Amino acid sequence: MQRGTVGLIVMLALALLVVPLATAQHVGHVPRIGYLRPGAVDSQRGQHLRDVFRQGLRELGWVEGQNIAIEDRYAEDRPERYAALAAELVRLPVDVLVGGGNHANHALRHATSTIPIVMAVSSDPVGAGLVASLARPGGNITGLSIQAEEMGGKRLELLKEAVPQTSRVTVLWNASDSGKASELHDTQVAAQTLGMTLHTAEVRGPDDFDNAFAAIARERPDALITFSDALTLNHQRQIVDFATQHRLPLISEVREFAEAGGLMTYGASLPALIRRAAYYVDRILKGSKPADLPVERPTKFELVLNLTTAKALGITMPPSLLLLADEVIQ
Repeated sequence: MQRGTVGLIVMLALALLVVPLATAQHVGHVPRIGYLRPGAVDSQRGQHLRDVFRQGLRELGWVEGQNIAIEDRYAEDRPERYAALAAELVRLPVDVLVGGGNHANHALRHATSTIPIVMAVSSDPVGAGLVASLARPGGNITGLSIQAEEMGGKRLELLKEAVPQTSRVTVLWNASDSGKASELHDTQVAAQTLGMTLHTAEVRGPDDFDNAFAAIARERPDALITFSDALTLNHQRQIVDFATQHRLPLISEVREFAEAGGLMTYGASLPALIRRAAYYVDRILKGSKPADLPVERPTKFELVLNLTTAKALGITMPPSLLLLADEVIQ
């Protein structure tokens, strides 16, 4: 047998040994997800959303502790914590990163340009500079938009329909969230169209709410709008209690505010977005590139009315809103 033929046989034999080994290594690899979350580890709301995400993964065949691992990190509403936590997740390393809000999304994007990133929740991701466009996000990041920037005007219209005498409204918002500027602009334009006066009260961290509440009390508005993001959601109890104390009709984006005692909410379902984020993780783990996965916007928006709060405020909800409502809290 010629020397070249022997060499070829040896190479083929080695290849047959290596392929099963490589396949075994691939099969044995347990993907790791790094999830950067805004709130605290013991937050009841945070625990619920964490369970929703894991349930979404289970529905797609990914079971924590069996064929997937999840590393959660909590910023505890402190913007200064995001960068370090994002870097920590990147160093682990992980196969996919998930961001729970614009602060988390920005921190993850700055921490890596190679590890795929899924935005579980984002406000105006194009305006915030997170993606090039919704259809073609580009780079290593994609996910879901809560479409908040287009809902500001609609919520003001609903508030005016529920409380027609409303003329002065204050917006409580997290001014450090880059995705909320367009929502504020949309609300300002709607206020001008409706002949209403709009004031703003800014918060940037957990320690800012007392000053914001004091400013709102001095303005004595007819109603209060709260833009929903990680910071305001994690302080919804304080916000609702303030609105109740000052007899302010409160409208926000996510149903949790109405469930806590706010007058009404209109927006996308936050748990539905979190569950949908699991789909993006699944696609990426199966080989899809973030740049090829368009950013999704919600297709359904929920109107939730709290009639107990309306009665306490002396408000009679018009039949038109009651017919539109997805849920009425008695």
